[in-house]
Amino acid sequence: MKIKYNLKKNEKNTMARLGSIETNYGEYETPMFMPVGTRATVKGLSPNEIDDVKSGIILANTYHLWLRPGEDLISEAGGLHKFMNVNHPILTDSGGFQVFSLARPKDISEEGVKFKSHIDGTKLFLTPEKSIQIQNKLDSDIAMSFDECIPYPASYEYVKNSVDRTIRWAKRGKDVFNNPRQSLFGIVQGGEFEDLRKYSAEELQKIGFDGYSIGGTSVGENKETMYKMVEYSTKYLPSDKVRYLMGVGDPIDIIEGVIRGVDIFDCVLPTRIARHGNAFTKYGKINLKNAKFKRDFTPLENECDCYACKNFTKAYIRHLVTLDEMLGARLLSIHNLRFLIRLTEDLRETIKNDNILEYKDEFIKNYYGDKDYLSKETKGQGD
Repeated sequence: MKIKYNLKKNEKNTMARLGSIETNYGEYETPMFMPVGTRATVKGLSPNEIDDVKSGIILANTYHLWLRPGEDLISEAGGLHKFMNVNHPILTDSGGFQVFSLARPKDISEEGVKFKSHIDGTKLFLTPEKSIQIQNKLDSDIAMSFDECIPYPASYEYVKNSVDRTIRWAKRGKDVFNNPRQSLFGIVQGGEFEDLRKYSAEELQKIGFDGYSIGGTSVGENKETMYKMVEYSTKYLPSDKVRYLMGVGDPIDIIEGVIRGVDIFDCVLPTRIARHGNAFTKYGKINLKNAKFKRDFTPLENECDCYACKNFTKAYIRHLVTLDEMLGARLLSIHNLRFLIRLTEDLRETIKNDNILEYKDEFIKNYYGDKDYLSKETKGQGD
């Protein structure tokens, strides 16, 4: 079935909105954070642990699965859901972000992108049609159009030409899209230029997609610029379709995105920082390798309901992390994912109560203190 977005309430002071998405695997409330399962696994978590953190949609990566184990093998296994043994909706990205990080400018043509495999250097060529055909075989619930990932900063002329190409690629991808169980999203580009974001959003709507993503953010711009990019996109998107901000997982970015009308988010950040011993908390990130946690027999967060916080102390998790025991990274991954999912649960309540701006102010005071966060550069989307 095609996904369906249901708008339930607009927050009276901002562009934030409460809604739900009907999928092949049930209905899920938005705003929502989506865990990333790049290679058909959310790093460190089993399917029942994905359930326990109360995940909705989860992601998989077209580029990585195309290379290993291959879309034909996954199709033979019955598609991604059976291959992974998950009962959640799955969104596959187009592979564009990874491909453009490996390609040289001269290897980008109207037809597609030439690049070398990050595994063995094999020469590869990915087109909009090929990206969609791979995703059709992966049998995800939501597939993404193949877009040109614009660097930051970039000139107006460069961005305009890139946006035009992305629109043409979106049309070509939709023309070959043929999986009736999937939905297809278009991706809004346009850099930091509002007129190009508006143009991109309006042209994609003429083609017609089941939802719309916001691309070209979190690529090195400061946070204030990113928030403008998001607002320049959402204000021109239809109210009856899902809005997806790609590759964004810093807590404050999620809050600011929701305030600007975004419904769903994803990022590798929670599991990536867990593998380095870091945990999200209400009062900012903490590094469990720090000696001050050696005799700290309290949970990562007292109010957190995740498995790690209900059963283990900072002292124990620090012990695991300092010895490089895999359970340490797993527990921190569980907690970090649940932290961001709880954040979106809280945001849903603030929309119901029309107090999201008050919530944001309190969050910033606790998480950042007196630190200036707006000038910080955003992080990349890659795993």
